[in-house]
Amino acid sequence: MKFQLDEPPFRFISGSRPLLISFPHVGIGIPKHLEKKLTSVALKREDTDWHLERLYEFAFHLGASLLIATQSRYVIDLNRPPDNQNLYPGQDTTGLCPIDTFGREALYLTEELQPSETEIEARINAVWNPYHERLCQELRRLHEIHGRVALWDAHSIRSQVPRFFEGTLPTWNLGSANGQSCDTQLSMALLEVANGSGYGSAILNGRFKGGFITRHYGQPKDGIQAIQLELAQAAYMEEVFPFTYNEIIATQAQATIRSLLDVVLGYIEQ
Repeated sequence: MKFQLDEPPFRFISGSRPLLISFPHVGIGIPKHLEKKLTSVALKREDTDWHLERLYEFAFHLGASLLIATQSRYVIDLNRPPDNQNLYPGQDTTGLCPIDTFGREALYLTEELQPSETEIEARINAVWNPYHERLCQELRRLHEIHGRVALWDAHSIRSQVPRFFEGTLPTWNLGSANGQSCDTQLSMALLEVANGSGYGSAILNGRFKGGFITRHYGQPKDGIQAIQLELAQAAYMEEVFPFTYNEIIATQAQATIRSLLDVVLGYIEQ
């Protein structure tokens, strides 16, 4: 079985410095043949990491490489392992090919239209594998050139999602897989910058410790530092449909992200 896409599964921009920024959840693409199976709620794509490309638009001029997903996480979640293992045992989460939203609303019109194992495998081959192959290639290229490299996995989420956490999420949620994907010196320096920004609260390895990308690719002993940032969307946009970008507050968030990436590059290039 082949899963047909209407566009390539990612866009890639090659940079010159030892930093790769991955955007696995910014895509809004849903193939037309799949749209016919989805609910109106699904077609709003509300669980997208909205506007992160715009928020990180300075990163290209910083010299970073950028890997940008085009397909919606409702097609396949690029930050989940291909075997669909739960990265947070004992906690609720959505799967590799989700069947409901963060608010537990159905994505498919009927249960019969939910993806079969065969279709899930086809989506892996069409979307997941190409994205991760390109990610690996770029990490390898940058590592060969510079000897060290950083992978920054860029995410955002609504500040209140009762399904996953109680209350309101901190603004800056840094994840290093409990210290396994990145040196403690670097992660603590990032936490200090986030806390000192004067713009929201920060936490390291709280509810979001890093997904598959951070955990799988971070190999600090081999010179690959991987960090995830899960940014509360209230820091830069409206969290309700139509999810409008807020230029005024986004400028403040963008300045802090720039400071965080400067810390990463300073650590890698020292």
